Amino acid sequence: MSDFVGRQEELRVLKDAYERPGSALIPLYGRRRVGKSELILQFLKDRPGVYFLGKQAPAGMQIEEFLGEAAKVLAEPLLASLSAESWANALDAVVARWKSDRKLVLALDEFQWIVAASPELPSILQERWDRSWRQAGNVLLILCGSYVGFMEREVLGKRSPLFGRRTAQILLRPFGFRDAALFHPRYSRIDQARTYFLCGGVPLYLNRFNDGRSIEGNVAAELLDEYAPLYREADFLLREELREVTLYYAILSAIAAGHTTVQEIARQAAQDPRGLSYYLQQLIELGYVERRYPLTGEPPSPRAVRYDLADPLLRFWFRFVFPSTSYVRHMGAERALRDLIRPHLDAYFGACFERLCREALPWLYRQEGVAAAFEVGQYWSKTTQIDVVGLRADNWTDLGECKWGPVRSPRAVERELDEKARAYPNPRGATIGRRIFVRHLPAKAAKDSGAHWHGLEELYG
Repeated sequence: MSDFVGRQEELRVLKDAYERPGSALIPLYGRRRVGKSELILQFLKDRPGVYFLGKQAPAGMQIEEFLGEAAKVLAEPLLASLSAESWANALDAVVARWKSDRKLVLALDEFQWIVAASPELPSILQERWDRSWRQAGNVLLILCGSYVGFMEREVLGKRSPLFGRRTAQILLRPFGFRDAALFHPRYSRIDQARTYFLCGGVPLYLNRFNDGRSIEGNVAAELLDEYAPLYREADFLLREELREVTLYYAILSAIAAGHTTVQEIARQAAQDPRGLSYYLQQLIELGYVERRYPLTGEPPSPRAVRYDLADPLLRFWFRFVFPSTSYVRHMGAERALRDLIRPHLDAYFGACFERLCREALPWLYRQEGVAAAFEVGQYWSKTTQIDVVGLRADNWTDLGECKWGPVRSPRAVERELDEKARAYPNPRGATIGRRIFVRHLPAKAAKDSGAHWHGLEELYG
């Protein structure tokens, strides 16, 4: 399987910026491992460009490396011998030596690390853009970062020197479940879904799963073998991005175990709840945690907010691997899979299926020709849990029930959803639609029940 899949729309944005007249400035950002660097390198395959990967290193060392890379790309050996005094001098020297009619691509990857060593760099880029590059029309500047909060504040935010100067922007998200399936064409729809439940839409993780092995075989080989790259992926991600890693581990472990309110997380992590907001926000900005609330159309109560692990790999690792590290190392991957994971895996997949169904609802709306704006989420109260809520601006609200396991009585499922629909607040007085999402469509699903049944095959289109 090719390492590069999809991203045609993002490549089109970059291609259009390169081919149209005038210089372009494009921030490209998204969580780590989502494929930002691969996207840039794919775009640069047939185009001249200086690609520089920032790192946690002194400014002088980074400038020197940038000049060395530019010397090779531009076939200008003297660039490598320039004194690395400042980014201003380095950038001026590189652009001045560009003589082609085509645009020069300057791609600064891991921009947050470059700026950490050179805080003046955004102002330097702003000055070059305003005084020279924009008028010259011969530069495509790509600023790429993995820390979403940093990019939104320091590149896109109103206080940034670069504010208002972007000509386009790309927030690169993990693949959706349909595109993720392209990584494993030999798998059945069910196994493609199971893979998505474990890897999400992160290309690096999807590439590690081999569709020549079973799902459980991949779990043992890639997630439970202590020598496999994904076994230590959670630790790598957290230590690379964060300080006080021990506290973040405690927070993520609490959430993975089902403790989703601030009070519950604080109790499990032995912390004061008032001090958790900063740490939760850091995890949200990195794309590892998400904030949820019951979707009714009214402003949510702060006390109703819950937190969940947004990253499927971290969710699985903190649910099954981290609490049992000693057992996994002592007994081995196969026995850990048999004793600790397999008995709980189908129930775990059931909760993951609810997420997939919420992701699928916008696609269903497009297929059905729904033109109204909408919001998708879920609803809960002390007595009711509704897996899928589609809140539409045309005064229609869809309520959905998700069943990953076998459905023995379609009528019983429909009655269960009817009871939940009656308990839903519906403050707008909207018409209520009912949808039931299942792995396999039951043979006896009533066609006149008023509920739309959706099987996994349909969701994958």
